[in-house]
Amino acid sequence: MDAGLALHGLMTAIDEKRWDDLASYLHPDFVCRLVHTGESFDRDRWIRFNREYPGFEHLTIEDFVAQATEAACRSHVTGRGEDGIEHFECASFAQMQNGLIVQLTEVWTDVDQQAPPGTRPDPQSPPATPAS
Repeated sequence: MDAGLALHGLMTAIDEKRWDDLASYLHPDFVCRLVHTGESFDRDRWIRFNREYPGFEHLTIEDFVAQATEAACRSHVTGRGEDGIEHFECASFAQMQNGLIVQLTEVWTDVDQQAPPGTRPDPQSPPATPAS
């Protein structure tokens, strides 16, 4: 299987909560690294992490690119929390070995965050003039 089919199939299985199908996309030496928390999971722990994640509802692929041995997608994920529906964005980067995903790197973020103060141009000031 190529990277595009594997990553798309994996994400679809997660959305459909077909937890027992996840292993069929993952290499025995699979490792998932969550950049935002610094955690790493082997295949069995990552499947369990997904199966038992509290409140998960849906995963929708928003952007997707793939080559034979690498694929990446951005997904919108919803879950139910104490205050109702929560929205997240996840960027997933997959690398293949022997037709299975051997490495997955994920970056998760909450939706509707505010940019840190001072990191955006003042909309009232004119654009900077390039130096000659």
